[in-house]
Amino acid sequence: MSIDAHLATLEKKHGDLEAELRSVQTQPSVHDEMIADIKRRKLRLKDQINRLRSETQH
Repeated sequence: MSIDAHLATLEKKHGDLEAELRSVQTQPSVHDEMIADIKRRKLRLKDQINRLRSETQH
């Protein structure tokens, strides 16, 4: 898989998690742990995206 394709995949997953987070936050019965887990997963993906982008710029 090329770096560009990998970045696109990671960005799609990040967007999917963002949509899931918005959906979950509108539900009054959602536990804080679930929201925190989604945010952690989003942050990990964002870190991977930034790391790949910085590697391709050098």
